[in-house]
Amino acid sequence: HVPLEPPLNQHCHRPRRLVSFHLAWPRQTSMDRKRTPWQVVLWMSQPGLTYRNEDIMSESWRQHRKHVFVLSEAGKPIYSRYGNEEALSSTKLILLCSFPLFPSNEHTVVFLQKGPLVLVSVSATRQSEQQLRSELLHVYHQIVSMNFDLRRLLFGSEKVLDGLLGVMDSDPGFMLSAVQCLPLPSSSRDALSHILQKAITPNLVFSFLIANNRLVSIVQEKTVLEDARLKPNDLHLLFNVIRASSAFQAGEIWTPIYPPECVCLVLLSTDKEAFYAMAECNRKIEEAFASQNALQWVANTQLYNVDDIGVANLKHFLNKPSKVLDHHRKLPQFTCPEMEVAYRSQEERIRLLDLYRNMHYRIHSTSRPLKLIYHQGEETLLAWVCSKFEMYACFIPLVTKKSAISELTKLLRWIKKEEERLFICHLPKYSTALQPGRSSTDRGRSDTSNTGLLSLL
Repeated sequence: HVPLEPPLNQHCHRPRRLVSFHLAWPRQTSMDRKRTPWQVVLWMSQPGLTYRNEDIMSESWRQHRKHVFVLSEAGKPIYSRYGNEEALSSTKLILLCSFPLFPSNEHTVVFLQKGPLVLVSVSATRQSEQQLRSELLHVYHQIVSMNFDLRRLLFGSEKVLDGLLGVMDSDPGFMLSAVQCLPLPSSSRDALSHILQKAITPNLVFSFLIANNRLVSIVQEKTVLEDARLKPNDLHLLFNVIRASSAFQAGEIWTPIYPPECVCLVLLSTDKEAFYAMAECNRKIEEAFASQNALQWVANTQLYNVDDIGVANLKHFLNKPSKVLDHHRKLPQFTCPEMEVAYRSQEERIRLLDLYRNMHYRIHSTSRPLKLIYHQGEETLLAWVCSKFEMYACFIPLVTKKSAISELTKLLRWIKKEEERLFICHLPKYSTALQPGRSSTDRGRSDTSNTGLLSLL
């Protein structure tokens, strides 16, 4: 039961939209039974928690690549990504954000005030002020989504914010404002959606499946209004709460993370008292999954690498379609291959994403937007934006501009060929309201009259 938007007050003009959500992980299969809940809990370590008691005056504390602070309007520290905010006084925080402890030629300092909160980012990365401000806005929205009460000073919410800041460093979806889908044959995805359609209850507005932090399938109640639509950023924040919150460790929601072969079911309702009705929906969905062995379709899915594509000299890419289908406008999606060996360490992965962020900022510059960027360095980089797609690609060194564009043309043909597998291209709707002449058992039948993805999304 979380607010997906801030409450209506002098700082926010959109009405509060409360929803309830029900999370469920399928019961363990014979393949999973050796994994006890205790083992799963051990996988939950968050990088930010390691530094919770770090000395804020130490050199190691200042060497972190990006600090984030949340303060009250009066300047009282409420949250610090590294170190204990209780050790920070207003005076210390002002000094720490100033020269010479954070030299201005090495760090970018960005402030964002939202209502009674002041958010601060002190970054030694190559990110622009606009990108850092966008990250602070995500932090603010995550705070609001947790029913934030300033009097509680974010007590107990540090893990969620630590997790969000960690995933923003390594997930390009935030930069692209898009969600990544799990590659899956369209027939399997359609079958999963059909199962979700059949298990409904009044005021249930969305049902979707997540695996490995990727969207698998999503269905929508067809009467949901346009202004209630979910955006990619809503999904990112919801995914983060699922991953990080210790509140999801009991009952049917016994673990807040999901290994690649496990699936998380999320049911969203506008009725905050609908938990038990949604639990019944979950039971029906789980029975259907078991009878059709449907979760094995997800477990057997094959992620792809650049070697599977057949494009010469390519090391990695990000592709966000713009006009492939109408749903890419309504729910922006992106695809990328698994990182090759050279980028599998956290440090190298973040370095590559920093290069992408730099190109993203330059190509979307408000003062001088570009269509194409070609750059040679440790890698050859190409950014290409047009009416049909947004592409960021990394090649081996010394690849010419002409060759890079030629290889990307091959890549685009491959993406078009694999589109049904890489993206959610069709999403059925359902109705939770009885119609004259129809029984309650008919309500879950597929409505395929609109094959665009979520007029609402």
